[in-house]
Amino acid sequence: MTTSTIRRALLAAALSAAAAFSASAPAAEYPDHPIRWLVPFSPGGGSDLATRIVAKHVGATLGQTVVVENRPGAATIVAAQETARAAPDGYTLMTAGMSTLALNPSLYKNLPYDPFRNLSMVSTLVNLPIVLVASPASDLTTMTDVLMYLRSGKQASYASLGVGSPHHLAMELFLQTFGGQATAIPYKGTPPALQDVASGVVPLMMADLAAARPLIQAGKLRAIAVPAVQRSALLPDVPTFGEAGAYPLEAAAWQGVVAPARTPKPIVEKISRAIVAALQSPEVVKQLMLQGMEPAGSTPDAFFTYARDERDRWGAVIRHKGISAD
Repeated sequence: MTTSTIRRALLAAALSAAAAFSASAPAAEYPDHPIRWLVPFSPGGGSDLATRIVAKHVGATLGQTVVVENRPGAATIVAAQETARAAPDGYTLMTAGMSTLALNPSLYKNLPYDPFRNLSMVSTLVNLPIVLVASPASDLTTMTDVLMYLRSGKQASYASLGVGSPHHLAMELFLQTFGGQATAIPYKGTPPALQDVASGVVPLMMADLAAARPLIQAGKLRAIAVPAVQRSALLPDVPTFGEAGAYPLEAAAWQGVVAPARTPKPIVEKISRAIVAALQSPEVVKQLMLQGMEPAGSTPDAFFTYARDERDRWGAVIRHKGISAD
């Protein structure tokens, strides 16, 4: 081996070692000051509560304060833009779910961010189960009744949380499976929508299980079925769509955690491990389940694949139905 060859080999080894050190050093030093965690919704909602419960545990694991900041507006676009523009250093995180990552790309023609280019996937966070509920004042007591109603050609309707919301799209996907038709009646929030279903103003709704469960237990709403592979532990007596006689639908809202694109991979993985550890904590699991949420947690790569697949699945529904939020 010539001297020049040896020198080149030593240089290559040195560069490789330096690269390995530079990749591991950020994670070893991180974090050395508080972390911001943005929530694209107002305080008090399910996503906000889930974030605060998990953030407290993550902060303890990482040895730094995690400050949760609410940035509601424009179907999560406000928070997503702020996150995408933040320094990619691990000190800005965001709770991002179906709307941010899977729905907005198909609902908006000129979306000011690309979820898979401007954001780094960190981990899944929670699943927010959905339940199909009917008004006790209606004749809809079983899935068979619901299917007949939505096939009848009458002026069928259902309560919706707005164009492109997970609940709106879950109902549209349900209708698509059997060719049903119904008009979406938009509401600005879950409470008024559920109140109108309970009082019989609107007969049906795909609703957050967490919000609907107290009304179901009080007899103010009638639970028809859950669009899931298996029954919910929170409503064990309510059948799945497949069990109830409909197409075995799977539709649920979900949330995950993202960071700005180009955040160093070792830092992203360190945050991901802290989130997964939090979601496996018995205390955190109990708190989330009491709120009607199911803990998730994943590697960054697994979350990327899941979010991409969800974007493709819901994008097909949005295009088929010609739905637009513009």
